[in-house]
Amino acid sequence: MLVPHPTLFAFDGSLRIAAGAHDEVVQKVGAYLRLKPSAQPLFFDMQTGTQVDLDLRGTVPEAAVAETPDAARPGKGRPKLGVVAREITLLPRHWDWLATQPGGASVTLRKLIERASKDPDLKDRNHSWATSAYHFMYAVGGNLPGFEEAARLLFAGNIDGLRAIVSEWPGDIGDQVLALASADTFGSQA
Repeated sequence: MLVPHPTLFAFDGSLRIAAGAHDEVVQKVGAYLRLKPSAQPLFFDMQTGTQVDLDLRGTVPEAAVAETPDAARPGKGRPKLGVVAREITLLPRHWDWLATQPGGASVTLRKLIERASKDPDLKDRNHSWATSAYHFMYAVGGNLPGFEEAARLLFAGNIDGLRAIVSEWPGDIGDQVLALASADTFGSQA
């Protein structure tokens, strides 16, 4: 049995419908869907900011079991080696550079990730809170005005600048980005 995420939050468009413990969020979203059956809520892990798939067709315990993390989904890749294919988005200049590397894009990216994951001095490793905020921000706000500037400010640690941009975004999106971007959200990780 899969272990459900301890804390989730759910959005319907720009409206945050629920946040909290897994079962509590599932129950609140179930009630929301009874009032608004055409809604298509998105669920996010509170710690990583990544989207989580839940099957809400059953009861709360069934929904917890139906949750499938990305790594457990069958799909492309080399399953025997533990390789899982997923989508990444890069700028054209990044793809151009990767195309010139020996072994191609996948080999180069794996080598870069391995090297970065073993380097304790990398600044990015200490900013998992920014990465969490970015995952959510990209999923729900990737097309919003100022998104790219907001992402730059987020990773630069400029919370005041980020706050100015996301305050113009609709609904609860800006508030959730700021909550995830705050180092205080997960302790002093900055």
